[in-house]
Amino acid sequence: MTEPTLHGADPATVRDALADADPLPGTTGFAGELDDRLVRDVLGRVPLYVDTDPDASSATPAWAFEPSALEDPTLFPAGVAAPIDEPLPLPEPESHWALPEPAPETDHEAATDALERAIRQATAAVKREDQDIAVAFSGGVDSALVAELLDAPLYVVGFPDSHDVEAARTAADAMGRELTVVDLEPADLERAVPEVARAIGRTNAMDVQIALPLYLVGERVAADGFDALAVGQGADELFGGYEKVVRLDHRVAAETTRGAVREGIRSLPEQLPRDVLTIEATGLEPVAPLLHDAVVAAALRLPDELLADEDERKRGFRRVAARYLPAEVANRDKKAVQYGSLVARELDRLARQAGYKRRMDDHVTKYVASLLEDAETTAE
Repeated sequence: MTEPTLHGADPATVRDALADADPLPGTTGFAGELDDRLVRDVLGRVPLYVDTDPDASSATPAWAFEPSALEDPTLFPAGVAAPIDEPLPLPEPESHWALPEPAPETDHEAATDALERAIRQATAAVKREDQDIAVAFSGGVDSALVAELLDAPLYVVGFPDSHDVEAARTAADAMGRELTVVDLEPADLERAVPEVARAIGRTNAMDVQIALPLYLVGERVAADGFDALAVGQGADELFGGYEKVVRLDHRVAAETTRGAVREGIRSLPEQLPRDVLTIEATGLEPVAPLLHDAVVAAALRLPDELLADEDERKRGFRRVAARYLPAEVANRDKKAVQYGSLVARELDRLARQAGYKRRMDDHVTKYVASLLEDAETTAE
């Protein structure tokens, strides 16, 4: 069977999107080669890499869906459609698709209703795929709403005394759902670090810390016979879930909450390949209903009052969630997965035990690189 050269949407949909310059044609992303062009959707939901120094004499392709297939991979830019015969990577690629800038909806109830319809449309599309799906569940509102609408089994990963395990237990109880807990030990991290770093093509501490919980929960889900892992990714970026969009501090360039939210959305093409590649490395299909084009379009139309302020973040999204979830779950804040699972804490401890002390510059990244190097040496 020939390996497909386009991942995500079907070719006809992408051709129409190219012809109409439609950035949100009703998909959950696409990337690959189509009609002698390389394409990647506007949010970069499907990873695509090009070789920065392809060897013309080599049979290795100059592009791939995963970084490990290339000698010197770099992400192909999101929103670009470029002729395959042009030198890659392009020095200044011109975007074919741009993130829309619609006027915000003035009617709050109408905006909330539209968001609810979009989320239901996205989850209905997932159900039509007829996959055996489990949900990576942290107990927060994002994964809880995905779990409720997909009616899929819940899995949480973390060290026994972690915030995420306790939060997932209380949320599952409130929802009347069963929960599978994947308890971690330090040895799990030592084993998984080189596998994760190789899969995502990154060794920096933050990316590896974020990817590790996804990988370890995905391993268990795959072992239990499921085909796909559903996640709540995208909610914080789309709906104003980060503190920085309210504080407008040094982490954002924007001067308004709305502008800061758009900055967050534009960061997705760099982040999402990490999560997609991590889940795929466990043999599962990643499923992210909240990143469906319909949801993105509805999120972009939310008025400022339904985004975030000092009192509440993701206000519009929480209003939708409150229609399906207990109030204590719909209104719950959560920690970032690397901290809520205690993976960041334990990886730091392992690094120090291995001699990589905190006084060293980026000591955890150095530890990750050493584990990857050791694994590759052993494999040889």
